[in-house]
Amino acid sequence: MDQILFYLFSALALGSASYFVFAKNPLYAILSLIVTFFTIAALYILLNAQFLGIIQIIVYAGAIMVLFLYVLMMLNLNKEDESKKHNINKLVGIVAGGILFVGMLGAYKGLKTGVATKDVDVSVGLTKNLGKLLFNEYVLPFELASILILAGIVGAVLIGKKDL
Repeated sequence: MDQILFYLFSALALGSASYFVFAKNPLYAILSLIVTFFTIAALYILLNAQFLGIIQIIVYAGAIMVLFLYVLMMLNLNKEDESKKHNINKLVGIVAGGILFVGMLGAYKGLKTGVATKDVDVSVGLTKNLGKLLFNEYVLPFELASILILAGIVGAVLIGKKDL
């Protein structure tokens, strides 16, 4: 049953991601990206990484998608704006996609055919183990990242504020 769900969510993620790339309407593209984020979260949960699945929903499908929709509504993209785009952007996209395809093909050829399942630890993706790692071994980088985020927030407030 897990394998059927995995293939179903994988196909849905690939389909919605490809629709995101090829969609003409930006609103439909963003909605398909939301579907992609939810299916990736479902894949994380199927792979016993519940924390990553919930963070995927909260951060990406929640906050980032609200930001994308806000920017889309603020830009007010119209049909007449589409004709002003140059063909060089399409060429750059095709070249970048080709490079990505070659890299994925090289990674696929480097894979081993057999997967050893004897040494798999099923408790790897659990929140309890992640918390132990964050607050024992990686407490200094964790706190430095929080200070960096705080500095970014303070900088954004100072830039956004007109009168001090």
